[in-house]
Amino acid sequence: MTDSIDRQIVRIDEDRCTGCGACVAPCAEGAIVLVDGKARVVREELCDGAGFCLGVCPTGALTIEVRKAVAFDHEAVEAQAAAAPRTYVPQACFRCGTDEDHAPLLPVRTEGTSTWVCTRCLPSLIHG
Repeated sequence: MTDSIDRQIVRIDEDRCTGCGACVAPCAEGAIVLVDGKARVVREELCDGAGFCLGVCPTGALTIEVRKAVAFDHEAVEAQAAAAPRTYVPQACFRCGTDEDHAPLLPVRTEGTSTWVCTRCLPSLIHG
């Protein structure tokens, strides 16, 4: 797969990236990994451009850009998932501490901070 097309893809500003790894877990396709202490999109065909990783970056290092890139490849994502066990920086709900293995977590910004909230705590966060 070598043909490039115009499409949305994640861009990581290396100068702003602190290497915290918060963006790794929301990337279900496995396109983002930590390399030498920085987040990187390692294979463009794995990035679907959905941007679930953007909201959790505490420094705003991630953006979505439209540019020439190889097409998203569903089969490559499936092969990536089958070839290697999922490794990620574990996240937890900032309100109750439940981790992502026990409840779905969603990215949220609160009081100027990017963090995670579980689906059980979300209603009280919204409604008080």
